[in-house]
Amino acid sequence: MGLENFDIIKSSGEKVRFSLDKLRASLKPTGADAHTINHILNKVGEELYQGISTKEIYNTAFALLKKEKSHFASKYKLKKAIYELGPTGFPFERFVSAILKYSGYKTQVGKIIQGQCVKHEIDVVAYKNNKTTIIECKFHSDRGLNCNVKVPLYINSRYQDVKLNWQKNTKKTTQLTKGWVVTNTRFTEDALQYGKCCGLQLMSWSYPKNDSLKDRIDRLGLYPITVSTLLTNREKQFLLSRDVVLCRELINDKFYLDHLGVSEVRKDKILNEIMQLCDV
Repeated sequence: MGLENFDIIKSSGEKVRFSLDKLRASLKPTGADAHTINHILNKVGEELYQGISTKEIYNTAFALLKKEKSHFASKYKLKKAIYELGPTGFPFERFVSAILKYSGYKTQVGKIIQGQCVKHEIDVVAYKNNKTTIIECKFHSDRGLNCNVKVPLYINSRYQDVKLNWQKNTKKTTQLTKGWVVTNTRFTEDALQYGKCCGLQLMSWSYPKNDSLKDRIDRLGLYPITVSTLLTNREKQFLLSRDVVLCRELINDKFYLDHLGVSEVRKDKILNEIMQLCDV
């Protein structure tokens, strides 16, 4: 039986046909060479069976990448690492804020803004070129959950309330020009259609094409601390609790590793992994 004839089960429970090209495409951004990628494809091909889960395929590829170089595996686990920012959405808000900072914005997290009718706590407020953007972050720790049309409907109503008051306030020195919704999962077709119609900018893991959350992370090298294959879960949670959300931040705040009692040998390995990952 050809490899393309196998059905695989996604985390949502959806059944799809296995695609060698899609698996190859998911491995390329890790930086692994062609020989390593072909070895992984061959190994996965040997282990395929009808109804295999995407998680099993991921685990095989991840283990082989980690055996080759740990930072290859770190890049490969990016999507999973975003989910590990939970269970609350606050680290995700800080993560989105950090991405915008590296794109030239000044940002504030959790700012209270007066609307025409009520006050609103905005997840991220971003300023650039005398323009203000307000961003709502929708974090899901459950991979099966998508953002349906109710999400942009609700966010747009808040945005319009803030905008009405903003336009009346003569003391405002910037224009409120955009409302965003950013999620770590996906938007339904209705949600995307409504976002386009009302002018909200929607960003998900894979949308919009070439400027999605994943694209921005890879382009800027802004990987969350949770991608590390060398830090334990306890250590990651400690760092997140100290507002160390990006791997890049740990390079400057390496004293936290001393606080955790990490040995010099292990600390060097962790920092080396992160510097290779962030290409610094």
